[in-house]
Amino acid sequence: MKKFFFALLLIVSIATIAFSQDIQKKPSDKSVMIIYGSDECHHCTDTKAFLKENKIEFVFYDIDKNPEALKEMLGKLRNAGISTSNLGIPVVDKQGIIFTNNGIFEEFLKKLK
Repeated sequence: MKKFFFALLLIVSIATIAFSQDIQKKPSDKSVMIIYGSDECHHCTDTKAFLKENKIEFVFYDIDKNPEALKEMLGKLRNAGISTSNLGIPVVDKQGIIFTNNGIFEEFLKKLK
């Protein structure tokens, strides 16, 4: 019986560590930019690199791995009147202003500054 509980504890510990990257605290400061995207998306990774290079504080949510973040993002898009059909990522929440990468990527990056 002790082996069973030890194995269960080990499995739970490993799962917690493995999935801890997907669980992020909500930013408490509205000035922190929120980026919704995917680690598989080159525009998303380029956006993160751009923000880091320009020392702009942000929180990134991978919507492929975090269904709550996906739901949150879709809700923000609907509330902003932005269509979720033919959606381009990343989606940005900059102090309550929601916009997406639909168009020229360099113009999108300029909006982040």
